[in-house]
Amino acid sequence: MGKIFLEGMEFFAYHGCYKEEQVIGTRFIVDLHVSLDTTIAEESDHLKDTLSYVLLYQAVKNEMEQKSHLLEHVAKRIMDSLKAGFPQIRTIELKISKVNPPIGGKVGHVCYTTSWNM
Repeated sequence: MGKIFLEGMEFFAYHGCYKEEQVIGTRFIVDLHVSLDTTIAEESDHLKDTLSYVLLYQAVKNEMEQKSHLLEHVAKRIMDSLKAGFPQIRTIELKISKVNPPIGGKVGHVCYTTSWNM
């Protein structure tokens, strides 16, 4: 079993409960960890025997481009997309951070995390 990490993926997106957030947008940082059986890839040295980082990134990007009110909703869409598109994934850990959230005070970011185990 191996684990692939995509950490610090940055997106400018329009997620939030306030109307202004859906118009102005803000920065988000996404961290993704997936585990899968990498035994064949370890021996073959072929991309076809593992998961492409590019395809994982694209799946996350596609969902981040869709407006949502809640980070929980964005996360569920990402998880559903990964589970449907990459059946070899055994576990997923996902963290979405909203940079400079509008909460009436100075906060670097707020985060939502979720995970799934097959």
